Amino acid sequence: SVARACGRLRPETTAFMLCDVQERFRDLIHCMPLVVSTSKLMGDAAAVLDIPVVVTEQYPKIFGATMAEVGCAEGTPTFAKRKFSMLTDEVTEHMATLGERPSIVLYGIEAHVCVQQTCLDLLQQGMEVHVLVDGVSSQRTIDRSVALRRMEKAGAFMTTSESLLFELLEDSTNPNFKAISNLVKNRPASEEWTAGPDNGLMM
Repeated sequence: SVARACGRLRPETTAFMLCDVQERFRDLIHCMPLVVSTSKLMGDAAAVLDIPVVVTEQYPKIFGATMAEVGCAEGTPTFAKRKFSMLTDEVTEHMATLGERPSIVLYGIEAHVCVQQTCLDLLQQGMEVHVLVDGVSSQRTIDRSVALRRMEKAGAFMTTSESLLFELLEDSTNPNFKAISNLVKNRPASEEWTAGPDNGLMM
């Protein structure tokens, strides 16, 4: 359909996937505070919009749990994994219980490994993938930049958290407009995101 071809989103057909934003990576990932801020924003917005969130943790015995600042809601399905892609058998089984949700919003780390492999797996399954450029990163900026280009070339949509959330609202008369607007407005300022194109965040 035309709507699918251009990537239009609706809350009832969308799921969020948070990839491996874990404690061990805190001081290793480029612009990690921005990734954490975006992850928290999306989790809070998911609660408002009634969108399911799926979280993975790469080998948590070594890399730790999801960072506390992300603020995952109690009961958020969280899956340990050793595979790079988020699409383990457990996650795939869980996703099947969520109903018809062909649109996936993907964010986390690292962009060129776990996020990219998740994205490609989802695309292979015929899913529509939206990657949050302000919600993914890697240790090296070149890895992040090339990964974003590869995912886009493969068919994923590149977007930002704010753009995506207002697309999900569609209209200022949406009953969730004020709540989402407040989440966006009250999001902590990020020097990385406002510093301009030399910060390594542009594609």
